[in-house]
Amino acid sequence: MRKVNVNDIRDVVSELCIEANVNLRGDIRKALKNAIRKEANKKAKHVLEILLQNARVASMENRALCQDTGMVSVYIRVGQDVKLVGGSLKEAIDRGVIDGYKKGFLRKSVVKSPILRDNTATNAPPIIYTDIVNGDGINITVMPKGFGSENKSKLKMLDPTADKKEIISFVLQAVKEAGPDACPPYILGIGIGGTFDKVASLAKQALILPVDNINPEKYLRKLERAIMKEVNKIGIGPMGLGGRTTCLGVNILEYPTHIAGLPVAVNVGCHITRSASKVI
Repeated sequence: MRKVNVNDIRDVVSELCIEANVNLRGDIRKALKNAIRKEANKKAKHVLEILLQNARVASMENRALCQDTGMVSVYIRVGQDVKLVGGSLKEAIDRGVIDGYKKGFLRKSVVKSPILRDNTATNAPPIIYTDIVNGDGINITVMPKGFGSENKSKLKMLDPTADKKEIISFVLQAVKEAGPDACPPYILGIGIGGTFDKVASLAKQALILPVDNINPEKYLRKLERAIMKEVNKIGIGPMGLGGRTTCLGVNILEYPTHIAGLPVAVNVGCHITRSASKVI
Protein backbone atom coordinates (compact mmCIF):
# COMPACT_ATOMS: atom_id res chain seq x y z
CA MET A 1 0.00 0.00 0.00
CA ARG A 2 1.45 3.34 -1.09
CA LYS A 3 0.58 6.42 0.95
CA VAL A 4 -0.03 9.71 -0.83
CA ASN A 5 -0.65 12.95 1.03
CA VAL A 6 -3.59 14.89 -0.38
CA ASN A 7 -1.46 18.04 -0.19
CA ASP A 8 0.63 16.60 -3.03
CA ILE A 9 -2.54 16.34 -5.08
CA ARG A 10 -3.43 19.93 -4.16
CA ASP A 11 -0.07 21.14 -5.48
CA VAL A 12 -0.39 19.20 -8.74
CA VAL A 13 -3.89 20.54 -9.36
CA SER A 14 -2.62 24.07 -8.77
CA GLU A 15 0.25 23.53 -11.21
CA LEU A 16 -2.00 22.00 -13.88
CA CYS A 17 -4.53 24.85 -13.67
CA ILE A 18 -1.79 27.26 -14.72
CA GLU A 19 -0.25 24.90 -17.29
CA ALA A 20 -3.57 24.25 -19.04
CA ASN A 21 -4.51 27.93 -19.17
CA VAL A 22 -1.13 29.23 -20.36
CA ASN A 23 0.36 26.62 -22.71
CA LEU A 24 -1.45 25.42 -25.82
CA ARG A 25 -1.50 21.64 -26.08
CA GLY A 26 1.12 20.28 -28.46
CA ASP A 27 -1.39 18.25 -30.47
CA ILE A 28 -3.54 21.32 -31.10
CA ARG A 29 -0.51 23.42 -32.03
CA LYS A 30 0.43 20.74 -34.58
CA ALA A 31 -3.13 20.61 -35.93
CA LEU A 32 -3.20 24.39 -36.42
CA LYS A 33 0.11 24.26 -38.32
CA ASN A 34 -1.25 21.48 -40.54
CA ALA A 35 -4.42 23.50 -41.14
CA ILE A 36 -2.38 26.51 -42.29
CA ARG A 37 -0.65 24.35 -44.91
CA LYS A 38 -3.95 22.98 -46.21
CA GLU A 39 -6.09 26.13 -46.01
CA ALA A 40 -6.72 27.85 -49.37
CA ASN A 41 -8.71 30.80 -48.00
CA LYS A 42 -6.28 33.69 -47.36
CA LYS A 43 -8.35 35.22 -44.55
CA ALA A 44 -8.69 31.85 -42.85
CA LYS A 45 -4.97 31.17 -43.19
CA HIS A 46 -4.17 34.58 -41.66
CA VAL A 47 -6.48 33.91 -38.71
CA LEU A 48 -4.84 30.54 -38.07
CA GLU A 49 -1.44 32.23 -38.03
CA ILE A 50 -2.75 34.77 -35.50
CA LEU A 51 -4.04 31.95 -33.28
CA LEU A 52 -0.57 30.38 -33.23
CA GLN A 53 0.98 33.77 -32.51
CA ASN A 54 -1.41 34.20 -29.58
CA ALA A 55 -0.26 30.84 -28.21
CA ARG A 56 3.40 31.83 -28.53
CA VAL A 57 2.86 35.12 -26.69
CA ALA A 58 0.82 33.46 -23.94
CA SER A 59 3.57 30.92 -23.33
CA MET A 60 6.44 33.43 -23.44
CA GLU A 61 4.72 35.93 -21.14
CA ASN A 62 3.07 33.31 -18.91
CA ARG A 63 -0.37 34.72 -19.61
CA ALA A 64 -3.70 33.03 -20.16
CA LEU A 65 -4.43 31.87 -23.71
CA CYS A 66 -7.95 33.26 -23.39
CA GLN A 67 -9.67 35.75 -21.10
CA ASP A 68 -12.28 33.09 -20.29
CA THR A 69 -10.24 30.83 -18.03
CA GLY A 70 -13.22 28.55 -17.67
CA MET A 71 -14.79 26.34 -15.06
CA VAL A 72 -12.46 23.54 -14.06
CA SER A 73 -13.12 19.83 -14.35
CA VAL A 74 -10.67 17.60 -12.51
CA TYR A 75 -10.35 13.95 -13.52
CA ILE A 76 -8.50 11.87 -10.95
CA ARG A 77 -7.77 8.18 -11.40
CA VAL A 78 -6.60 6.67 -8.13
CA GLY A 79 -4.88 3.30 -7.96
CA GLN A 80 -6.60 0.88 -5.61
CA ASP A 81 -3.27 0.27 -3.87
CA VAL A 82 -3.04 3.93 -2.83
CA LYS A 83 -3.98 5.16 0.62
CA LEU A 84 -4.77 8.87 0.72
CA VAL A 85 -3.65 10.57 3.92
CA GLY A 86 -3.53 14.09 5.31
CA GLY A 87 -7.13 15.18 4.94
CA SER A 88 -10.02 15.41 2.50
CA LEU A 89 -9.41 14.70 -1.20
CA LYS A 90 -12.20 17.05 -2.26
CA GLU A 91 -10.91 19.87 -0.08
CA ALA A 92 -7.39 19.35 -1.45
CA ILE A 93 -8.62 19.55 -5.05
CA ASP A 94 -10.71 22.65 -4.29
CA ARG A 95 -7.67 24.25 -2.67
CA GLY A 96 -5.53 23.38 -5.66
CA VAL A 97 -7.90 25.21 -8.00
CA ILE A 98 -8.05 28.21 -5.66
CA ASP A 99 -4.25 28.38 -5.39
CA GLY A 100 -3.68 27.87 -9.11
CA TYR A 101 -6.07 30.61 -10.16
CA LYS A 102 -4.59 32.99 -7.61
CA LYS A 103 -0.95 32.27 -8.50
CA GLY A 104 -1.65 32.37 -12.23
CA PHE A 105 -3.66 35.61 -12.06
CA LEU A 106 -6.46 33.79 -13.84
CA ARG A 107 -9.99 35.16 -14.08
CA LYS A 108 -12.48 33.82 -11.55
CA SER A 109 -15.66 32.92 -13.40
CA VAL A 110 -17.61 30.60 -11.08
CA VAL A 111 -20.80 31.71 -9.34
CA LYS A 112 -21.98 30.03 -6.14
CA SER A 113 -25.63 29.85 -7.18
CA PRO A 114 -26.75 29.71 -10.81
CA ILE A 115 -29.84 31.65 -9.72
CA LEU A 116 -28.35 34.29 -7.42
CA ARG A 117 -25.14 34.69 -9.50
CA ASP A 118 -22.76 35.60 -6.68
CA ASN A 119 -19.13 35.03 -7.75
CA THR A 120 -17.18 32.71 -5.46
CA ALA A 121 -14.09 34.87 -6.18
CA THR A 122 -11.91 31.72 -6.23
CA ASN A 123 -13.01 29.85 -9.40
CA ALA A 124 -13.87 26.98 -7.06
CA PRO A 125 -15.52 24.59 -6.72
CA PRO A 126 -14.41 22.50 -9.69
CA ILE A 127 -16.30 19.54 -11.11
CA ILE A 128 -14.55 16.42 -9.79
CA TYR A 129 -14.61 12.99 -11.41
CA THR A 130 -12.94 10.11 -9.58
CA ASP A 131 -12.18 6.64 -10.82
CA ILE A 132 -10.59 3.70 -8.99
CA VAL A 133 -8.12 1.81 -11.17
CA ASN A 134 -5.45 -0.86 -10.76
CA GLY A 135 -2.01 0.00 -9.39
CA ASP A 136 -0.49 2.44 -6.93
CA GLY A 137 -0.37 5.60 -9.05
CA ILE A 138 -2.58 8.65 -9.35
CA ASN A 139 -3.35 10.24 -12.72
CA ILE A 140 -4.65 13.81 -12.55
CA THR A 141 -6.09 15.75 -15.48
CA VAL A 142 -7.26 19.34 -15.18
CA MET A 143 -9.58 20.72 -17.85
CA PRO A 144 -10.63 24.38 -17.72
CA LYS A 145 -13.58 24.83 -20.10
CA GLY A 146 -14.77 28.25 -21.22
CA PHE A 147 -18.49 28.73 -21.62
CA GLY A 148 -18.34 30.29 -25.07
CA SER A 149 -17.95 26.73 -26.30
CA GLU A 150 -19.68 24.95 -23.41
CA ASN A 151 -22.90 26.85 -24.11
CA LYS A 152 -22.95 25.48 -27.65
CA SER A 153 -22.75 21.83 -26.60
CA LYS A 154 -25.74 19.57 -27.26
CA LEU A 155 -27.25 16.30 -26.02
CA LYS A 156 -29.99 14.25 -27.62
CA MET A 157 -31.64 10.96 -26.78
CA LEU A 158 -31.96 9.40 -30.23
CA ASP A 159 -34.20 6.46 -30.98
CA PRO A 160 -32.36 3.13 -30.81
CA THR A 161 -33.16 2.65 -34.50
CA ALA A 162 -31.21 5.79 -35.46
CA ASP A 163 -28.46 5.17 -37.99
CA LYS A 164 -25.09 6.83 -38.58
CA LYS A 165 -26.65 9.44 -40.84
CA GLU A 166 -28.87 10.64 -37.99
CA ILE A 167 -25.88 10.82 -35.63
CA ILE A 168 -23.91 12.85 -38.19
CA SER A 169 -26.94 15.08 -38.80
CA PHE A 170 -27.21 15.85 -35.08
CA VAL A 171 -23.52 16.75 -34.86
CA LEU A 172 -23.80 18.98 -37.93
CA GLN A 173 -26.81 20.72 -36.41
CA ALA A 174 -24.83 21.43 -33.24
CA VAL A 175 -21.93 22.92 -35.22
CA LYS A 176 -24.21 25.01 -37.43
CA GLU A 177 -25.97 26.41 -34.36
CA ALA A 178 -22.61 27.21 -32.81
CA GLY A 179 -21.63 29.08 -35.97
CA PRO A 180 -18.69 31.39 -35.26
CA ASP A 181 -19.74 32.02 -31.64
CA ALA A 182 -17.57 29.39 -29.94
CA CYS A 183 -14.25 30.46 -31.51
CA PRO A 184 -13.59 27.96 -34.31
CA PRO A 185 -11.81 25.98 -35.59
CA TYR A 186 -13.50 23.51 -33.30
CA ILE A 187 -12.51 20.28 -31.64
CA LEU A 188 -15.52 18.03 -31.17
CA GLY A 189 -15.83 15.58 -28.30
CA ILE A 190 -18.65 13.14 -28.96
CA GLY A 191 -20.17 10.71 -26.51
CA ILE A 192 -22.38 7.84 -27.63
CA GLY A 193 -24.22 5.47 -25.30
CA GLY A 194 -24.59 5.09 -21.57
CA THR A 195 -27.30 7.20 -19.95
CA PHE A 196 -28.33 10.87 -20.07
CA ASP A 197 -25.61 11.86 -17.59
CA LYS A 198 -22.95 9.40 -18.75
CA VAL A 199 -23.03 10.46 -22.39
CA ALA A 200 -22.37 14.10 -21.50
CA SER A 201 -19.37 13.03 -19.43
CA LEU A 202 -18.07 10.90 -22.31
CA ALA A 203 -18.29 13.84 -24.72
CA LYS A 204 -16.26 16.09 -22.46
CA GLN A 205 -13.66 13.42 -21.74
CA ALA A 206 -13.27 12.92 -25.49
CA LEU A 207 -11.89 16.47 -25.68
CA ILE A 208 -8.97 15.42 -23.49
CA LEU A 209 -7.79 12.97 -26.15
CA PRO A 210 -5.24 14.27 -28.69
CA VAL A 211 -6.88 15.61 -31.82
CA ASP A 212 -4.86 13.12 -33.86
CA ASN A 213 -5.87 10.22 -31.63
CA ILE A 214 -6.44 6.93 -33.45
CA ASN A 215 -9.65 5.35 -32.21
CA PRO A 216 -9.05 1.64 -31.45
CA GLU A 217 -12.44 0.76 -32.96
CA LYS A 218 -12.50 0.79 -36.76
CA TYR A 219 -16.22 1.61 -37.01
CA LEU A 220 -15.73 4.64 -34.73
CA ARG A 221 -12.68 5.78 -36.73
CA LYS A 222 -14.82 5.75 -39.87
CA LEU A 223 -17.56 7.70 -38.12
CA GLU A 224 -15.06 10.28 -36.82
CA ARG A 225 -13.67 10.78 -40.33
CA ALA A 226 -17.16 11.11 -41.80
CA ILE A 227 -18.15 13.73 -39.22
CA MET A 228 -14.92 15.67 -39.74
CA LYS A 229 -15.43 15.71 -43.51
CA GLU A 230 -19.02 16.91 -43.30
CA VAL A 231 -18.30 19.55 -40.64
CA ASN A 232 -15.50 21.07 -42.72
CA LYS A 233 -17.89 21.34 -45.67
CA ILE A 234 -20.03 23.79 -43.69
CA GLY A 235 -17.55 26.58 -44.35
CA ILE A 236 -17.68 28.45 -41.03
CA GLY A 237 -13.90 28.50 -40.95
CA PRO A 238 -11.48 30.02 -38.41
CA MET A 239 -13.33 32.57 -36.27
CA GLY A 240 -16.21 32.42 -38.73
CA LEU A 241 -14.34 33.96 -41.70
CA GLY A 242 -14.85 31.03 -44.05
CA GLY A 243 -12.51 28.40 -45.41
CA ARG A 244 -12.13 24.67 -45.10
CA THR A 245 -10.93 24.63 -41.46
CA THR A 246 -14.07 24.58 -39.31
CA CYS A 247 -12.92 21.57 -37.30
CA LEU A 248 -9.45 20.42 -36.22
CA GLY A 249 -10.43 17.04 -34.84
CA VAL A 250 -13.22 14.68 -33.81
CA ASN A 251 -12.97 12.11 -31.03
CA ILE A 252 -15.70 9.67 -30.05
CA LEU A 253 -16.04 7.77 -26.79
CA GLU A 254 -18.78 5.18 -26.44
CA TYR A 255 -20.30 3.16 -23.60
CA PRO A 256 -22.83 0.30 -23.45
CA THR A 257 -26.42 1.50 -23.33
CA HIS A 258 -29.99 0.28 -22.87
CA ILE A 259 -31.78 -1.54 -25.70
CA ALA A 260 -34.37 1.26 -25.84
CA GLY A 261 -31.98 4.18 -26.24
CA LEU A 262 -29.15 5.83 -28.14
CA PRO A 263 -27.85 8.86 -26.23
CA VAL A 264 -25.53 11.17 -28.19
CA ALA A 265 -23.74 14.26 -26.86
CA VAL A 266 -21.53 16.81 -28.57
CA ASN A 267 -19.15 18.83 -26.42
CA VAL A 268 -17.86 21.70 -28.52
CA GLY A 269 -14.25 22.66 -27.88
CA CYS A 270 -12.77 25.92 -29.16
CA HIS A 271 -9.41 26.27 -30.92
CA ILE A 272 -7.59 26.34 -27.55
CA THR A 273 -9.40 23.39 -25.95
CA ARG A 274 -7.39 23.07 -22.74
CA SER A 275 -6.23 20.21 -20.56
CA ALA A 276 -3.08 19.19 -18.72
CA SER A 277 -2.20 15.94 -16.98
CA LYS A 278 0.33 14.54 -14.53
CA VAL A 279 0.95 11.20 -12.84
CA ILE A 280 2.13 11.09 -9.22
